[in-house]
Amino acid sequence: MSASLEQWETTVTDLWARFDSFARDEGVAAMRDVAATCPASDGRAAFELASMYDSMGFEAEAGAEYERALELGLDEARHARLAVQYGSTLRNLGRLNEAIAILRAAPTHESTGSAPRVVLALALHSAGRKDEALRVAIEAQIEVLPRYQRSMRDYAVALTEPTGSGGPEGR
Repeated sequence: MSASLEQWETTVTDLWARFDSFARDEGVAAMRDVAATCPASDGRAAFELASMYDSMGFEAEAGAEYERALELGLDEARHARLAVQYGSTLRNLGRLNEAIAILRAAPTHESTGSAPRVVLALALHSAGRKDEALRVAIEAQIEVLPRYQRSMRDYAVALTEPTGSGGPEGR
């Protein structure tokens, strides 16, 4: 990364550190100013601006910037974060099928952990697909359970496929 992009990243980090001190429009204006100093062909600026719009409650504006960030391209971590954030935004906008599609295709990355699957569960729930939502939520947590992974996997499958079986018999 060039020195100027490193400095830009530091400025973005500093801006996010002050997030709670901004009024709604101030945060967006501040990020718009910072985004303008990043090369126009770099998706990071669009992503950070989308994130600020989103955090300040401007979901429609966030959506347009998320789309622009995807077109311009992002590093793996930001791409993973974008999927979670944009999926959540689409859910909030009532665009449930789009949210579900983005969240199902979300790349895995350590920066997001199980968040894509948790937000997917919320989108499925909002879409009235309650059993599928619960299954996704359970499956999102299986790997961090100290025991009962097989049983929980079976229970989750049984929510949407009645042939599942299992129980908490110490597996």
